[in-house]
Amino acid sequence: MKLLAFAASNSQHSINRALVTYAASQANTDDVEILDLNDFEMAIYSIDRENNSGIPEQAQIFFDKIGQADAILISFAEYNGSYTSAYKNIFDWTSRIDQKVFQNKPVIMLATSPGPGGAANVLNSAVTSAPYFAAEVVGSLSIPSFYQNFDLDKNKLINDDLNQQLTELVNKLER
Repeated sequence: MKLLAFAASNSQHSINRALVTYAASQANTDDVEILDLNDFEMAIYSIDRENNSGIPEQAQIFFDKIGQADAILISFAEYNGSYTSAYKNIFDWTSRIDQKVFQNKPVIMLATSPGPGGAANVLNSAVTSAPYFAAEVVGSLSIPSFYQNFDLDKNKLINDDLNQQLTELVNKLER
């Protein structure tokens, strides 16, 4: 199984990157690619830009990466109750290639935040809209209070209940 994983954040110190990297390490595969959204930075999407310059190469590369994967893991950061602008922009450009951005791939959607909400708002939005973009959502999990539940030094989820839920969720990708 070729697993594609990324945090929907462009922060170099993203807790969602730490979470999705850990989740990917729980998968029963050695074929894991972890993307950095900073590698896909593009001008802010607008129909005028698209009409004048076409779709940027980075959007096509991102779309192709999804197409080459067997399964996808995403961990969403929540900014002001919604997607990060970095993710939203990449998603908007990529959806102009094909609205079926996720190309009927099985997807696990995660989210975390420092607070008790665990970025549940953005996770709910992502899960709810995903079928419109050809994602087969296998499951989702919000990790609240990241710093109390995750050890950054060990790069490990230390809350046993949440860790078990995450492991069971990731194992669903192998079916």
